[in-house]
Amino acid sequence: MFACTALSAVSVQCAYADADADAVPEETITVEGLTHPTDILIDKWGVPHIFADNERDAFFVQGFNAARDRMFQIDLWRRRGLGELAEVFGPAYVEQDKATRLFLYRGDMAAEWKRYGPDAKPVASRFAAGVNAYIDWLAAHPDRLPYEFRKVGYWPAKWSVDDIVRIRSHGLTRNLTSEVARARVACKGSVADDTVRFGLQPPWQTKVPEGLDPCLPNDVLKVFTLATQSVHVTKESLKSADAATTVIAAADNPEEVTEGSNNWVIAPDKSATGRAIMANDPHRAYAAPSLRYIQQISTPTLDIIGGGEPSAPGISIGHNGSIAYGLTIFNIDQEDLYVYQLNPANPHEYRYKGRWEPMHIVHEKIAVRGGAPVDAQLAFTRHGPVIYTESARNRAFAVRTAWLQPGMSPYFDSMRYMRAKNFAEFKRDLSTWGAPTVNQVYADIQGNIGWVPSGLAPKRPNWDGLMPVPGDGRYEWAGFWPRDDMPSAYDPSDGYFTTSNEMNLPAGYPYKERKLGFEWTNGSRHQRIDEVLKSLPKVSIEDSERLQNDIVSIPARRLVALLAPLSSDDPDTRAALAMLKGWDAQMRADSAQAALEEVWLSRHLGRAFKQAVLPKATADAFSAPDTAVMLDSLERPEARFGGDAQTAQSKRDAVLLSSLHEAYEEMVRLQGADQSAWQWGKLQTNLNAHPFADLVDEQTRAKLNVGPIGKGGSAYTPNQSTYRASDFRQTNGPSFRVIVDVGNWDNSRAVNLPGESGDPDNPHYRDLTQMWLDGEYFLLLYTRSAVEKATQKRIHLVPGSQTQ
Repeated sequence: MFACTALSAVSVQCAYADADADAVPEETITVEGLTHPTDILIDKWGVPHIFADNERDAFFVQGFNAARDRMFQIDLWRRRGLGELAEVFGPAYVEQDKATRLFLYRGDMAAEWKRYGPDAKPVASRFAAGVNAYIDWLAAHPDRLPYEFRKVGYWPAKWSVDDIVRIRSHGLTRNLTSEVARARVACKGSVADDTVRFGLQPPWQTKVPEGLDPCLPNDVLKVFTLATQSVHVTKESLKSADAATTVIAAADNPEEVTEGSNNWVIAPDKSATGRAIMANDPHRAYAAPSLRYIQQISTPTLDIIGGGEPSAPGISIGHNGSIAYGLTIFNIDQEDLYVYQLNPANPHEYRYKGRWEPMHIVHEKIAVRGGAPVDAQLAFTRHGPVIYTESARNRAFAVRTAWLQPGMSPYFDSMRYMRAKNFAEFKRDLSTWGAPTVNQVYADIQGNIGWVPSGLAPKRPNWDGLMPVPGDGRYEWAGFWPRDDMPSAYDPSDGYFTTSNEMNLPAGYPYKERKLGFEWTNGSRHQRIDEVLKSLPKVSIEDSERLQNDIVSIPARRLVALLAPLSSDDPDTRAALAMLKGWDAQMRADSAQAALEEVWLSRHLGRAFKQAVLPKATADAFSAPDTAVMLDSLERPEARFGGDAQTAQSKRDAVLLSSLHEAYEEMVRLQGADQSAWQWGKLQTNLNAHPFADLVDEQTRAKLNVGPIGKGGSAYTPNQSTYRASDFRQTNGPSFRVIVDVGNWDNSRAVNLPGESGDPDNPHYRDLTQMWLDGEYFLLLYTRSAVEKATQKRIHLVPGSQTQ
C-alpha cells in the first residue's frame, strides 16, 4: 500500500507500506492484435502505467487503455470533430456537424503524415487499432459498455488512423473573435477606441484595412463557434430538429474566454534539490471527464509519463527519463477573417484579383438518427471555409487558419519531441510544431534549462492580422516564418525561466517586421510568479506547489493602492473602503474582501470606466475593458480622462467611488448586510459538467457532474480562475498540475481534476477533486519498483494466440 499525509495546503508526505501482492485485484484480458503480453498497472490515484516489450504493443495498449477508461469521452470527441453527432443524437445536431466539417483537414494525407515524422503514422495506426480492439472486446462483453451509450442507445464507432489527425476543431483558437470584436468597435467609433477593449503589445497602432467595411453581421461567427464548442445534450435536443436552438444558443453570443497556462523551469544552482525542476499547470475549460489524462508508456526504447489528451497517442507534458517538458500558450496570430464581394448573378462566385472566382463546393451526407440523411453543402474559397453569407449585401465571410495546413493536428507533433534526449534535439523537433502555438520549456538531467516558443506563424507582408480583410487578393500570406526566426533561451543567467502567456518577446526582437501577434494575456500571473521565484534564493518542489496554488492578485493589489487615499461621506462607500484598506489581495474562498473586489471589478468598475472614457455607442460595442489598460489608465488618469491633472484625477476618483458603492450594494443583495458572512467562494464555484448532465434526473446529474464547489483565486492569480461575470461560474483554470523533479523522477508530483477515469461509477472519476481543491498532489511514480508498490489493480493483456 501507499499512504500520503497532508503536511500543508500544498504539500504531501508519502511513504510506502508493506503491500500484500496477492491482495491487488488482477484482470486478464485476451486481445487480438497484441504481439506480446503487456501489463497495465493502475496506481492508487487511477494513473495507468503501461509496461510493454516493444513500442508497437505499447501504443496499441495506450489506445486500448484510453478506450477502457475514457470510451465515451473519446468517442464523443471523435464524433464532434468529424461532424457525426446527428448520427447518434438526432437532427438537432445537423448544424453543428455541418460547421465542424468545414474545419476538417481536407488536404493531402501523405503530406500531413510526413510533417509529423516517420514514426507518427505507425504509432497512430497502433493507437487506433488499440481503440478498435477495445470496441471489439466490448462487443463480446456488452455488460461493460459505458453508461452513456446505454442511456442514449448507440455504439462507439471504430477509428481510422486518419481520424486522429484530421480533426482540427479541438485545438485552441487564436484571435478570430477578437478581430470581429475590434471591427465592431471600429464600426461604432474608431480602432483607437478599441485599445480600451484590448491593449496591444508591443506598442502598436492598427488601422482599418483598405477596402474593409468594419460593420459586420452580428452573428457572423455563429458557425465558427458551433464548430469549436463542446457538445451539450438535453432531453429537448434529442427529440427533434426544432430543439436545435438549444444546441446553437451558445453560438449566438459567444463569450471571449481566455485559456492560458503557467510553466517554469529551475536550474540546479537555483534549485533546493540541486537538480532541475519543471512545473506546468495548463489552464483549460473544466469538464467531466477531465480534459487531460495522465499515463505512463514504458518500453525498453521509450519511457514517457505525464499528461496528454486521451484521444491521441503519446504525452505532450511530462518527461521521458532524460528531459522534462511543459507548455503554455504563446500568442501567435494564426487566423484571419476574409470578406468577399459576391457575384450578384451567382452567389457561389467571389471577386478575386478583378475576376469572379468559383467557390469549391463539397456535398456530404450527414447521417441523422431517426431520419433521412441530410445533404451538407460546404463552401470553400481559396482561403478557407465559408462561415457566413450576407445575401442582402452580396458578401461572404471565410476563415483562413493555419490549422488547415499539413501537420497542424493539435498537440500531435509531441510525437517528435517526446523522444528528445537533449536541448539540440528538442529544439530541432519543435521546428515543425504547428498548433497550438506554445511556450515550450525544457529541463534535463544534466541540469540545463531552456525555452522554445513554437507554432506556425503566417507572414503578413502588408497588414497586421488584427482586423478582417477583403478577400480580393490584396491581403495574402507570404508563407510562414521559420522556427529560427523566433526567440529562444538556453540556461538563462537568472537560473530560471517562466511563462504565463504574457508578452514575452525579448527586447530588440523585430516584432514590427514579423508581426507574430499583438494580443497577449494579462501579465499579472507572470508578474506574481516572477516576483516569487526572484525572491527565493533556492526553489524547492514544495515552493513550486505553493506557487501553482498562489492566489495573490496583482490587479487587486493595485486597486487597493488606488483606494488608499480616498474617502467618502456615503456610509456604504465608506464601509467598502474600510473593508479593502490594507487588504493583502489574497483571493481566498472565505474572503469577504475578495468577494467585494471581484464583484466590483467584473460587474461595476469596468463598465463605469469604459463609459467614462469612451462615447456611449463605442462603450456599448463590447463587454469588458482590458484590465491592464484600465489599471494603467486609473493610475495615470491624464491620458484617458481628459482635462488637466487635477480634473482627470477627480473624474478617476468619481469612477472608483461610484462603482465601488454599486458593488457594495450588490454584495448586500447577494450575501446580506453582515460583511463577516461574505465569502468569495459562495459566489465563485467550480463545476465539472458532464455532457449529459441536462439529459438526466437530478440524482443521476449529481453522479455525472463534479461540483459545484466554492473556489478561490481569480483570472489574475497564478492559481488561475477565470469565471463568467454573469454567475461567477469558473470557466477555466488549472485542472492538471505537474511538477517534475528532474532526475529524481519518483519524487515528481501531479494532480488531475476531477480524476483519471471517465466512468462515473469508477472511484477514480472524482477522487482527486478535494486534493486538487486543497492544493495537494500525489507522487507521479515512474520506476517499475515504485509503481508496483503503489499498484491498486493489475490488468494483464495477452495476445489472442495465448487465450487461457
